[in-house]
Amino acid sequence: MRATANQPATTLKKRAVNLTLNGDLVEQAKTFNGNLSATMETLLADYVAQQQQARLSRQQMADASVEYWNEVLAAEGSFADEHSTL
Repeated sequence: MRATANQPATTLKKRAVNLTLNGDLVEQAKTFNGNLSATMETLLADYVAQQQQARLSRQQMADASVEYWNEVLAAEGSFADEHSTL
């Protein structure tokens, strides 16, 4: 089970990590929500999901480009074919 933006990983094994954050920012955040660990976990899950989606999108764009180029190559042939020395 993996944490998602909609469902934090409350049942998953957790481990302590050290972060260096702006102290004033931490104090301000505590006034809104006393549970910074849960807040950071939710934000991190959102960030990971966004990055995974961005990676998938880039891969799909690359795949589409390759497919298009292969179609052009099949229809038109390679420029190098006209200049082959073999």
